[in-house]
Amino acid sequence: MSELTQTAGEMFGNFVKAVVDVDRELIAIDAELHSDLEAMLLAQGAKQKDLWGINLYPAMPEEELIEFDSMINVRPSQGNGSRGVEQEGTRRKITAIVAKRIVR
Repeated sequence: MSELTQTAGEMFGNFVKAVVDVDRELIAIDAELHSDLEAMLLAQGAKQKDLWGINLYPAMPEEELIEFDSMINVRPSQGNGSRGVEQEGTRRKITAIVAKRIVR
């Protein structure tokens, strides 16, 4: 069993919450709320505009691993009016960072 799968089982059952810093290419994983991970990254020097909340489903196939859904993503000032990540370029960056950083 992968560490990510074990972490998912301990918190929510089949997924873990994560926040990706698209500028610094970092991922914070495993908290009850995305906002907790966001606060941690901000305290470490991240910029709000670079942080995006996702959910990771380690048991799912690669194309279904990432769910782009978090309240921290609602940012009308950045052109993102929903809980998803509306800009395709940002979704591609997130996907690339997850592929680089997450071992399943």
